[in-house]
Amino acid sequence: MTQSAFSLSYGDNGIGWLKIDVANDKMNTLQAAFADQVSAVFMELSTHTDLKGLVVYSGKSDNFIAGADIRMLAECKTAAEAEALAIKGQQLFTALEDLPVHVVAAIHGPCLGGGLELALACHSRICTDDDITRLGLPEVQLGLLPGSGGTQRLPRLIGVAHGLELMLTGKQVRAKQALQKGLVDQVVPQSILLQAAEQVALTAKPIRTHSFQDWAMTGNAFGRSVVFDQAAKKAQQKARGCYPAIDAILDTVKYGLEKGVEAGLEQEAKVFGDLVMTAESRALRSIFFATTAMKKELGADAKPNPITRIAVLGGGLMGGGIAYVSAIKAGYAVRIKDITNDGIQHALAYNYAILNQQRQRHIIRKSQLQQQMLRITGSTDYRGMVHADVVIEAVFEDIALKQQMVQEVEANTSEHTIFATNTSSIPIHQIAVNAQRPQNIVGLHYFSPVEKMPLVEVIPHATTSATTIATVVALAKKQGKTPIVVADKAGFYVNRILAPYVNEAAQILLAGEPIEHIDTALLNFGFPVGPITLLDEVGVDIGAKISPILVTELGERFAPPALFDVLQQDGRKGRKSGKGFYLYNTNNKEVDKSIYTVLGVEPQQQLTEVDIAIRCTLMMLNEAARCLHEGVIKSARDGDIGAIFGIGFPPFLGGPFRYMDHLGIDLVVDMMRQYSDSYGDRFAPCDYLVEMAQAEQRFY
Repeated sequence: MTQSAFSLSYGDNGIGWLKIDVANDKMNTLQAAFADQVSAVFMELSTHTDLKGLVVYSGKSDNFIAGADIRMLAECKTAAEAEALAIKGQQLFTALEDLPVHVVAAIHGPCLGGGLELALACHSRICTDDDITRLGLPEVQLGLLPGSGGTQRLPRLIGVAHGLELMLTGKQVRAKQALQKGLVDQVVPQSILLQAAEQVALTAKPIRTHSFQDWAMTGNAFGRSVVFDQAAKKAQQKARGCYPAIDAILDTVKYGLEKGVEAGLEQEAKVFGDLVMTAESRALRSIFFATTAMKKELGADAKPNPITRIAVLGGGLMGGGIAYVSAIKAGYAVRIKDITNDGIQHALAYNYAILNQQRQRHIIRKSQLQQQMLRITGSTDYRGMVHADVVIEAVFEDIALKQQMVQEVEANTSEHTIFATNTSSIPIHQIAVNAQRPQNIVGLHYFSPVEKMPLVEVIPHATTSATTIATVVALAKKQGKTPIVVADKAGFYVNRILAPYVNEAAQILLAGEPIEHIDTALLNFGFPVGPITLLDEVGVDIGAKISPILVTELGERFAPPALFDVLQQDGRKGRKSGKGFYLYNTNNKEVDKSIYTVLGVEPQQQLTEVDIAIRCTLMMLNEAARCLHEGVIKSARDGDIGAIFGIGFPPFLGGPFRYMDHLGIDLVVDMMRQYSDSYGDRFAPCDYLVEMAQAEQRFY
């Protein structure tokens, strides 16, 4: 017989204790199979006529309920089946809410999705002040809405504006923020959580009404309209209409406001069922499953070595960011080496600025800031480096300099020290060519800004040891990254698929399309930034350095249009130089119109947004397929995660490979042939895609 995840016990003072503890799982998640178990709990509670209160708590040491187990959604074949799941959840939580005694949720650790919906059905909520305690409704990130009453209970509890903000962004709030918003009633130390919950449960059950007056918003139609319009406008600034769950949340909350709770719940369940069946939700859920699976992978057939100390070479933007994720996120002692004290001071100031911003937002205390800064030290020489387990090099993208770093590090560290080079395009075997311990050398390609971008590429060369790979994969995870292991070929994976995409945008610009039209086309397609803006952000000089490497190693299809040299001669490196395609000395981002004269272009809008987006994206899809066929990436899954987390490929499309599956490989090949006829051989589909189309194959 399956062990129940829900167990009841009783105190002498009349308090019932409902413990939630899912057997054989680290995290509590709600599952459809639990419905009978919860019904049994309610049946037993109904026999205890002397019950005075009920405390709902977790049997796990570090989480309340992380959400519903979304694997059950994959089993739904129709919207009606998914709707039935939502209705079942609603009914159970309504039964909890309708209990005649005071029900208190005692929350420690993540309380997310269905977990927060359960807590909302309780009459009071108390949470711990621990940093791991987070509350939120992240369903929108899976292309869904909260389906167990969240769209109706949350706005009534904390107001429509705050409720919509949480649901439309999916963001998680810490204990103090939750208290400020009215999401919880008390915040206490973990040591007295259950005691505090018990005291509250012994008090009279608070009266909960669902009348219009309880909504924390203006009572007139115009005021209500403003709240919803503002929420929609803010949400769609980034989403641009690509995520149907956003409008669904707005409409469902509004429907419940106008028609009442029961009608709102009915609508919530129906819309939830519809969203489960959308291509967008399927794609977003696939990302969740992929990243969950990747957390368990070692990257190689070996155990990682333990790490206690990290060294970072270079105090620039990348070095400062790598120091931050190593010291603050991973908790390691970090030594930064730079050739000047100014470089070290820059890296320290970079870390201090991030932490001070957290202090100002009351996320950390001043004492915590000081404590975390003490993990980072600096030096202009190699003193103490002999104790470093991993040295991460973040110097300029120059092969001679990087080879010199290998020699110096090997001379000043132990035989077990790993040398990880943060290069964006130089093949690792070239950097390791003169190494004494090539088995310890590996690529570790971070993306800027390091503290925000979730991806890191791990690049072993031919003789990198399995232990080295496993160790840096484990390190990347501790740093809060999602690592993908890629082959040691020029551009690796992310920059290799990005280069033809950006090159095509440059071709379109040189043909006369206005800069903002190109960027808007790709923003509306779903990318977080347009390709021209991206060139400014990365730096025109960086693009100019990478392109020759790609052309030499991979061929003329990577040859950029005559753009980089012209811009560099005019002093336009992008944002870093204050001048690029856009102006950076004004409050509003504006195109620098003088650039058209520099490029000899007369801007005139001729192509549609769709045509621009397809041209750029097809180049990326074609190169992604080549990378998979050549073994640059191990799987379509890794390729999708790399593109989404590394360059912001639209998540709702699931990544390049899921997107090609969705379109159909035969259609992708036909489109490439059409564009090849119109714009040249660079669009010709690679042999791998042609063979797949002929064999009617899919990537998944």
